[in-house]
Amino acid sequence: MKSMDLSVLQPYCENNMQLLKKISRSIFMRFNEPLAGADYDDFYSISLMTLWQAYNAYDPDTGISFDGFLRSCLQKKFKSELTHRHRQKRVLNQLAVSLDAAGDGEDECSLLEFLASDFDTFEEVTKRNEDQKYQDKVQQYISRLSDIQVNILNLLVDGYKPTEILLELQISAREYADNMQIIRSYENVKILF
Repeated sequence: MKSMDLSVLQPYCENNMQLLKKISRSIFMRFNEPLAGADYDDFYSISLMTLWQAYNAYDPDTGISFDGFLRSCLQKKFKSELTHRHRQKRVLNQLAVSLDAAGDGEDECSLLEFLASDFDTFEEVTKRNEDQKYQDKVQQYISRLSDIQVNILNLLVDGYKPTEILLELQISAREYADNMQIIRSYENVKILF
């Protein structure tokens, strides 16, 4: 790139990089990828770096115009960046674990059992309140639960640990986790408010 001067970059840099942004947008459209505002900024930054790299790597003796060479470089860079981002998402999705999922072992409980929360369903159910309206809400909440769920709730109120409940009710960790999910579900708990 010894024979080319910096004036070749001028059209791409004029008017707040308007031409470079236009070329970049046309490439985005071909990839058919949904991009947020911050993503556009990332890709425009990549465009700017690629412009400089293309300028340094361009050989006019190849017969390819600088514009064509730049577009080719941008397509490759964008494709590499999108591939990298998708790979990161796949890795993160593989590592994702549901809070309600029971562990592999029979005695294991869900992660939700171990997370601290400001709202305690069991405390709300067992609260002593003089207001009859609240008592009606608690009765309504309990009436929505199955017999096994009421038994689990009663044992938890009595201070049993999840592993003790599994033994007492002779249920699997999966059954326990599924019932706890229903006991804590928004559809059931919203009655209390």
